[in-house]
Amino acid sequence: MGEMMVAVLFARDDSNYKKIPGVDVWDAERDARKWQGGCPVVAHPPCRAWGRMKHMANPRPDEKNLARLAVALVREFGGVLEHPANSDLWTAQKLPRPRERDQYGGWTLPVSQYWWGHRAEKKTWLYIVGCEPRDVPQLPLQLGDAPMVVGNGTTNHPQRGTPGWRPQIPHAEREHTPPDFARWLVELAEKCKGHNDQAKGRAESASSD
Repeated sequence: MGEMMVAVLFARDDSNYKKIPGVDVWDAERDARKWQGGCPVVAHPPCRAWGRMKHMANPRPDEKNLARLAVALVREFGGVLEHPANSDLWTAQKLPRPRERDQYGGWTLPVSQYWWGHRAEKKTWLYIVGCEPRDVPQLPLQLGDAPMVVGNGTTNHPQRGTPGWRPQIPHAEREHTPPDFARWLVELAEKCKGHNDQAKGRAESASSD
């Protein structure tokens, strides 16, 4: 097998990424903590310990550290980390808010997965290192309301029987990355290869000292 262009970390076992050529997919069985680096990444670390419903979650003891590791790998090798909009990970790891930059050149792009075919809007933040805003792949902006929602019964969603109510998507569908979004994220990560090449150069320079 030739050199992989992009590594996808913390993917589902039935991930759509496994259908994309040239992508090195790390699911729970392979364990992304064992990844040795060498190319840009698309990171999908578990989010239930960081999102707005974290008070109802029951994450594994080590689960929050997976997201911290994902941040470190994106910063070192370039690529993109995907998490729910307003994830607490941004505050905990000092990630830049939208329209800000951090010391790694990283920045945050707010998107809706509905643009790529998700049946719910699913507002998402992307932390990107190694690709400038002007160079991101074209965004398939889609207007209008998504036919479903990620969750009902909160102040953000009308109750059943009231105007504006929409059904809730199944849990498994909520976790899946739409195929078009997966391909877009891989294309974005490929554009971060220059950052990864710089990381290789720094490592080689350090080893020769």
